[in-house]
Amino acid sequence: MAKPLLEVVDLRTHFFSDEGVVRAVDGVSLSIGEGETLGLVGESACGKSATALSILRLIDPRQGAVVGGRVRWRGRDLLTLPEREMRFIRGSEIGMVFQDPFASLNPVFTIGNQLSESVRLHRGAGRREALLKSREALARVRIPSPEVRIHEYPHQMSGGMQQRAMIAMSLSCDPRLLIADEPTTALDVTIQAQILDLLEEIQKSSGMALLLISHDLGVISELADRIAIMYAGKIVEEGPARRLLASPAHPYTRALLRSLPRLGGARRARLETIRGGVPNPIEYPRGCRFHPRCDMAQRVCVEREPELSQLAPGYRAACHFAGQLVHGAREI
Repeated sequence: MAKPLLEVVDLRTHFFSDEGVVRAVDGVSLSIGEGETLGLVGESACGKSATALSILRLIDPRQGAVVGGRVRWRGRDLLTLPEREMRFIRGSEIGMVFQDPFASLNPVFTIGNQLSESVRLHRGAGRREALLKSREALARVRIPSPEVRIHEYPHQMSGGMQQRAMIAMSLSCDPRLLIADEPTTALDVTIQAQILDLLEEIQKSSGMALLLISHDLGVISELADRIAIMYAGKIVEEGPARRLLASPAHPYTRALLRSLPRLGGARRARLETIRGGVPNPIEYPRGCRFHPRCDMAQRVCVEREPELSQLAPGYRAACHFAGQLVHGAREI
């Protein structure tokens, strides 16, 4: 197999509060290959965004820290690089789109100024060249009249346009990997579809890899080659998208799929939910972290934490009954 572009090994990120240590990312391992789309899915507060911020070393040191693991980017461990080298990699080699574009864009500078700054910093371009590349970047993400929009401030754009501007900024230096953290959360359904189509089109034309983070398994299923399911700071299932969606091996993944709304049918089916709530990251339950909400839970689930075991080449799951679920011996 080809060497991964990005390889995260046993990543651990903690935040520190008056109540105790929040183990937001608690032993995450994943990899992304050239041109691949990996979907990272899970409920709010499961550690998805903290994982993305940890990869780029953007955790606020006043609040938390990466306390263990490795993040290998093209063979180099990002966690050990000097900050000067890390600043070059951010934006130049790895781009990131945040979930709230208005909070990410500076309200006192024009879109053109903010785009140009990235090009000048990472590509050493002059002012005129940087402005030209900025207009090209806005046109690339299908913002109409880029020669006009480039002189506008963020508040003069709609939420969808702001998100397109953020994507343009992230792509302005042609990164090899784009991390998109909930890029459609604050947008209406029509605009969400447009943004997803845009990401897919740009990825196919550029060949970049994409780490797409979302709480919505339906959104992830549209684009991902592989899917990693995250729960309570850990990856609980990972595999090729089609196989995982067709025959999941973890009860949490199955519960997520059952909670998706569906159209059609003779009568309207009741929307299912996952009972209970996400566990306290300061004090996770003993054994399997999903067992308090799991209809399959047995004594072993309470006493012993399941390992993320390989069920087939490229397919892993962390459930004591994963093998039986895959072969249909147990149902939930």
